[in-house]
Amino acid sequence: MVDRRTFTTLLAGTMAAPGVSFGQSSTPAKNVFYASAGPELTLYSVDVDNAALVKHDTVSTAANIQYAWPHPSKQYLYVVSSNGGPGSAGVTGNRHLANAFRIDPSSGALTPHGATLTLPSRPIHTSVDIAGEYLLIAYNDPSNLTVHRINADGTLGERIEQPATLDTGKFAHQIRVTPDNKHVILVTRGNNAPTDKTVNPGSLKIFGFRDGVLTPVAAIQPGDGMQFGPRHLDFHPTQPWVYVSIESQNKLYVYKRDPVTGISREPLFIKDTLSDPASKAEQLAGPIHVHPSGRFVYLTNRAFTLTDVEGKKVFAGGENSVAAFAIDQATGEPTLLQNIDGHANYLRTFGVDPGGRLLVAASVWPMPMRDGTTMPAAIGMFRIGGDGKLEFVRNYEIDAAAQKQQFWAGMVTLA
Repeated sequence: MVDRRTFTTLLAGTMAAPGVSFGQSSTPAKNVFYASAGPELTLYSVDVDNAALVKHDTVSTAANIQYAWPHPSKQYLYVVSSNGGPGSAGVTGNRHLANAFRIDPSSGALTPHGATLTLPSRPIHTSVDIAGEYLLIAYNDPSNLTVHRINADGTLGERIEQPATLDTGKFAHQIRVTPDNKHVILVTRGNNAPTDKTVNPGSLKIFGFRDGVLTPVAAIQPGDGMQFGPRHLDFHPTQPWVYVSIESQNKLYVYKRDPVTGISREPLFIKDTLSDPASKAEQLAGPIHVHPSGRFVYLTNRAFTLTDVEGKKVFAGGENSVAAFAIDQATGEPTLLQNIDGHANYLRTFGVDPGGRLLVAASVWPMPMRDGTTMPAAIGMFRIGGDGKLEFVRNYEIDAAAQKQQFWAGMVTLA
């Protein structure tokens, strides 16, 4: 078997199959989808009615894009990049950046906006606070965070010095501000999957947040955190419920927001995310998004392991799916509705259109299969039914190799 740390190096030179043609549209869409491939970020307008994308312009950064987040005003997009991490020549890299882009309100086209910030190490996630005044960045190794001022014109300003040494856990993977803008949650995944060579606990690190300054509040984790590998979380739009994907254990945890500790000490509910929780395949839960209506929540399951077959490394099997859950509107309890085939390997990011009718998922890399074919990297289009269930419509194949992964993609509504 091949673990997730070395998987990408075996894909060097493996290319996706030639991509299908993207559609054409005569009218601009209010919703756009951005997808990265290495240092490039491509704009697609979204045809929700036909579950289709229209490919437009591409912009580039100076290093491979890791994550991006729009400003609440919808006028700017903040992008963090690095030459470290999976698919890079070196694990840590030596070029780590944050860039601001102005979003054209009619087309979604991006133009550089202000100076580039140099960051201390590889950024793995970024987000903006509710007021749109600060950019928050999480770093995986060493696990860390920084807060940067956003100037009135949307450009990036100075880093906010923190008055105390903060416990940033092991392998930070996401940083979010609570909807009341009073707390920051740093999701630290740890290293406790079966294939991890170094073993560390996972935790949700909670900080008070005021004027860009963080103060320690709590660390939320079961026991010693050794069976708890959280990856991402999302908030219910109207109720005080927080939905957390637990990567290493393929679980969905639900917490309640708390005005003092940020979230409850104990989860309200714990659910399995796989169609077969007893499966022995190496699996990881992925990103998570609550439906705009608050009635459903979606996350991905990712299989990644290669095995030797007749001297070749091929997919060892497992579940690459999108899990759909219905949310009880009285209690917040999620109930699994469906595990739909992702029709691609390793769905690392996805987005839901604000109308809640379309889910667009992006896989990171191609995958060699046992039958000698290659499953290409792709952008997958899924319709969302009134009952929350998904229907696969089509894939747009993407040219993505080990050095040019589709590492981030997301939906943005134009101003």
